[in-house]
Amino acid sequence: MERKGRSEEQNKQKKSHKKVFVIMLSVILVILVAIALYFFVFNGSSKIKEYISNIKGNVPSDYNAEKQDVSVVSKDLFGKYYEKAENIMKNMSLKEKIGQMCFARCPETGALDEIKNYNPAGYILFGRDFKEETKTSVTNNIKSYQDASKIKMLIGVDEEGGTVTRVSHYSQFRSTPFKSPQELYKQGGFDLLKSDANEKITLLASLGINVNLAPVSDVSTNPNDFIYDRSFGKNATETGKYVAEMTNYYNSKKMGMTLKHFPGYGNNADTHKDFVRDNRSEETFRNSDFIPFEEGIKNGAQSILVAHNVVAFKDNENPASLSKSWHNLLRDEFNFTGVIMTDDLAMGAIANIYSVSDAAIKAVNAGNDLLITSNLAETVNAILNAVNNKTVNEEDINNAVKRVLAWKCYLGIIA
Repeated sequence: MERKGRSEEQNKQKKSHKKVFVIMLSVILVILVAIALYFFVFNGSSKIKEYISNIKGNVPSDYNAEKQDVSVVSKDLFGKYYEKAENIMKNMSLKEKIGQMCFARCPETGALDEIKNYNPAGYILFGRDFKEETKTSVTNNIKSYQDASKIKMLIGVDEEGGTVTRVSHYSQFRSTPFKSPQELYKQGGFDLLKSDANEKITLLASLGINVNLAPVSDVSTNPNDFIYDRSFGKNATETGKYVAEMTNYYNSKKMGMTLKHFPGYGNNADTHKDFVRDNRSEETFRNSDFIPFEEGIKNGAQSILVAHNVVAFKDNENPASLSKSWHNLLRDEFNFTGVIMTDDLAMGAIANIYSVSDAAIKAVNAGNDLLITSNLAETVNAILNAVNNKTVNEEDINNAVKRVLAWKCYLGIIA
C-alpha cells in the first residue's frame, strides 16, 4: 500500500514537471516570435515596402490612375509668353500666321516687298549679305527689315566659328574670323569658349542679329567625317558638356540659339548635296548622338534644327526633318518645349526629291514650327492652299506660330 502511494506521487510530480516545461517552452516561443516580428516590422520595413511596391507595379496603369509628379514634367521654356502670343495671333490672318512659320533666306533684292507681302518670321543672312557691306550698312539694312515688318523679325546667321563664319569671315567686321570650338577648347577650355561666345554675341547684337544658328551639337571624333570640323570633336559626354555650357551662356545673354543637327550627323555625307541614309543602330544614337541634345534640352535649349538625314531605325522613308516620328520623339520622350525648325529645305537632300510645295507641306505635318526656306512666296502659298484643301490642319499652324511668337517674346524681340 505504501509502495503504491509513493508511485502515484511520483507520477503526479512527473506530470507537473511536464506541464511546467510545456508552459515555459510556450512562453519562450511567444517571446521569440515577438522579437522576430519586432525586427521584421521595424528593421525590415524596407523589405515590406519593396514587397508592396512590387504588388503595385503589377497593377494596370488605368486601375489606380494618379497625376504625374510635376517634378518629372519638363518646364515649358516659353510658357509664360503664350498668352501674349495668342493675343497677337488674334489679329493675324491665316496667311500672316503661315508667314510666321518661315525663317527665310534674305533675298538679294526685293526684301522689303517680300516682308510686306508674306510676313516672314525672320530672315537668315549669308556671306553675300556681308561681303561688300560695312557695319553701318548691315545695321541699316536690318533696321529697314524690322521697320517694314508688322511683327518684329528673327534675324539669324550661321556664325559657328572655324569653317562656318558668315560675318567674321570679312575683316570689316572682325580682324580675324572666329575660331572653331575645337581650337578654342584646346587653347583655353570652357573659359575661352565663354569669352569667345561673349564677343560673338556682342558683335551680332550690335548689327541687329538676334539668332545665331549654333552650337553644332553633333558627336564626331573622326577627322574624316563631313561634320568633324564643325563639331566639338570629342565624345558624347564631353560634347554634351560643351552644349550645356553654350546653351546656358546664350540664354543668359538672351541671344537666340539652336542645337543642330538633330538627331545627330554622325559619319554621314553632306546633305547639302544629296540624299543621305543613316543605317546606324538605335543603341548608337542613345549611347552617343542623343546625349548632347538631351543635355541642351535640360539646360533650356531654345530651338533645335532637324537634319535631312533619313535615319532608318526610326523612320526608314522620310528625312528626319520631314518625319513625324522624329518630332514626336523630341516632344514626347525628350520633353522638348522649344521651337523645332527644319534645316534649309533648299538643300540637295530635299530639293532633289521633293518640290518646294511638297517639302513645305510635309514639314508642317511633321511638326516643325519653323521652315528654313529659300522660296518664301511658294512656301507660304503652298501651305495656305493645303490648309484650304484640308491637307494641313490649321490648329497645327496655330500651335507652331504661338511657339514662334513666344520665342520672340522670350528673346525680347517682341516687347
